[in-house]
Amino acid sequence: MRRSFAFALLLAAAATPALAQTPPATIGDRYIPAPWWMRDPVIASVGQVRVEIQANRAFVSASFQSVDRSVTEASRAAADQVRALSQALSAYGAEKVRVETSVTTQPIYDQYRDGDGVMRDNTRADRIARYQADASVRVTVRDVSLIERVYATIVASRPTSISQVSFNLEPENSWKANLQAEAMKDARRRAEAAATNAGATLGRVRIIDPSGRVCQTDVLAGWPSYAAGGGQETTVDEVVVTGSRVQNRMEYAAPPPPPPAPAAGGAGPSETDIAAARLALQPPLQTLTDSACVIYGLN
Repeated sequence: MRRSFAFALLLAAAATPALAQTPPATIGDRYIPAPWWMRDPVIASVGQVRVEIQANRAFVSASFQSVDRSVTEASRAAADQVRALSQALSAYGAEKVRVETSVTTQPIYDQYRDGDGVMRDNTRADRIARYQADASVRVTVRDVSLIERVYATIVASRPTSISQVSFNLEPENSWKANLQAEAMKDARRRAEAAATNAGATLGRVRIIDPSGRVCQTDVLAGWPSYAAGGGQETTVDEVVVTGSRVQNRMEYAAPPPPPPAPAAGGAGPSETDIAAARLALQPPLQTLTDSACVIYGLN
């Protein structure tokens, strides 16, 4: 008898965790239990905001190529070209312009025709005709007001190839916080308008969810009429988010101090060449968005 009683207790203890983990409803059920905050009339408001801000990062790269019978001379010639350019750009300071350089060298072999008449490389150590050195420079412009001059300096250096200028927006932490605050305000504006239009009065806040996920729960997603707002985003003024407005026409900073003298064998681009290579480069506008979910009671 004692064994049977102990066995029954063991079964009950083993079943308890399984019962505790049983969800309140099965996914796909027609009816889903409402959460505690829906026992009284509520309105779930989704605040959605957007702002357009000028890109604050620019990227461009270029490469220089040199071919010589001596691997040392080929590498030195390519390095001299990129060294003069990197010194000129480094004069702006790493906080405004960041420069990364690298040099690679590869052999160029004698060629021959095979039995089918196809030209092939004779890839043997004693059949190296010349060496090709490629020096590359990757430039990150953190002060986009300098992008036109930086790009012109690169072009005036006469590289073998140059990439297209690309732009990106790296929002500051304060911008993100300000945009989130605007999303919260937008949620309240939408909730107040919906409640007033429905003849109700907005009550106390039940839930604040900056991620917006609460308004995407099954109980709300199944009945979209519960949620106020959503749809199109509210446009926020740039000044509200960043604290200042970027001028449409950028005012360029004064020319930087003269760059250090280039190494022997290399010469940086002249001011005349830089001025001749200058082009209009306007950083594009990038869009930042944010959303928030706030659930209010109704009176």
